[in-house]
Amino acid sequence: MAYLIDTDILIFSLKGDARVHRWMAKNQAIPKFISVITYGELIYGARKSRHPEKNIATTNRIAELFPIIEVNRGIIEVFGELKAKLETEGSRIEDMDLMIAATSMYMDFSLVSNNRSHFGRIPDLVLEDWAG
Repeated sequence: MAYLIDTDILIFSLKGDARVHRWMAKNQAIPKFISVITYGELIYGARKSRHPEKNIATTNRIAELFPIIEVNRGIIEVFGELKAKLETEGSRIEDMDLMIAATSMYMDFSLVSNNRSHFGRIPDLVLEDWAG
């Protein structure tokens, strides 16, 4: 088992959320990764922040702590299948979130996110919320 950590959980952690810190400590021995999409979201947030240099340094440290999963052909195939299925059902999800979910499913990881409103609609996605 391994975890794919979503952007919101990392933000909770950076803000000192005790629940997330407890979960991180409890699951210390289990491998944790981030998606290249999450990394991009962190870079975006750092660049538009009031302290971009400091926040880029924090983002770089996160990338050192959590290996980054790059998008590959298999992830894109899962993404396409999920997007088509959800749109057919009338349940669209933003592409970036869908790409994160596809990464988690392709890698057979549990996705850790507080965004249950989006990710909770994806069948067969193993979702954990360490902040809820």
